[in-house]
Amino acid sequence: MREATPGTTFHGLPLTAEQHSEIQHYIHRRKRAGEEWDTPELHAMLADMLDPPEEVVHSRLDDDASTTAERFAAGRDDGEEPTAH
Repeated sequence: MREATPGTTFHGLPLTAEQHSEIQHYIHRRKRAGEEWDTPELHAMLADMLDPPEEVVHSRLDDDASTTAERFAAGRDDGEEPTAH
């Protein structure tokens, strides 16, 4: 596969090879279906690729708190996992 550089990617944007391929695939699908390809969806895809949302780091404490909340909401506060009957 050819290396993706700003000179070889969609409109010279700094995309990875995978991102460039995804954009080209989207455009190809739209053209093949006879639909416009320069859509708000394409712009949203590019925006996400160029400025991805920050990853939220979860800790074990977050998982424990979430599990406790789910058990409370389900009326189970004994800390035991449900068993099949």
